[in-house]
Amino acid sequence: MKIWISYDMEGVAGIVDWDQCRPGAPGYALGCDLLLAEVNAAIEGAVAGGATEVLLNDSHSRMANLDPRAIAQPEVVRMITGRHKPMYMVQGLDASVDAAFLVGYHGSISGAPSTLSHTYNPEVFTGARVNGAWVGESGINALVAAHHDVPIALVTGDEVTWTETVPFAPDAEHVVTKTSITRASADALHPAVSCARIRAAATAAVAKVTAGGMRAPDLPADTTLELDVLTSDMADVATWVGGVDRVSERTIAISGGDLLSVFTRFVAVNYITRQAGGR
Repeated sequence: MKIWISYDMEGVAGIVDWDQCRPGAPGYALGCDLLLAEVNAAIEGAVAGGATEVLLNDSHSRMANLDPRAIAQPEVVRMITGRHKPMYMVQGLDASVDAAFLVGYHGSISGAPSTLSHTYNPEVFTGARVNGAWVGESGINALVAAHHDVPIALVTGDEVTWTETVPFAPDAEHVVTKTSITRASADALHPAVSCARIRAAATAAVAKVTAGGMRAPDLPADTTLELDVLTSDMADVATWVGGVDRVSERTIAISGGDLLSVFTRFVAVNYITRQAGGR
């Protein structure tokens, strides 16, 4: 049983400020400690449920946030870390994976107030839609899970994260680590309680996968990803990527019969707009 875990940071219990998420900032060490505990809880729970292989993909910021020596269950865990990965937040997710876990995820830039919400790059993207429905990072990443027929079996983050992810993970176990008050405040579980719930949910998720009770995201082959960007020049730059259409002054669309291709073109847009002055 192979479990793939993409972990972000903003959805972790106790994290409410960018200072806790930015490498080099005074609060970053605490943020990493809180994240490490929740990732380890997910690993421990997965192994307790029967997972024999766990592949981690660090999906936050520079994507090298955790001390690898502190990761639990070293005999079964491998880690993908570092920037400029061709598949970004879903590096390592392929048909060999039995189930995907999304740990520490957060709400979208365009949705209800969610602590530290954004959608990939907040200095470029102001909204995203899959087949007309508003989505966050979880919905965009679900394109790849759907392509490989891999169920999303565990989701952790605030309540907005779960609301936005459940259409793509109808059978998933989930843990609401905090209830967002504003984009900069939340009513959170104690970290120990959050970890205990994540550990239990991970165990239950693997058991459900083993029993055949998890469905992969249900997306048609002709799916369209629409992206709203901050400025018209960013939309113009995005069309330098093949297969990206400009549908209005600040909106682009990526369509096609291959979900993986839609996602990889999105990654190209993300990188090229970042380099063109979005950040």
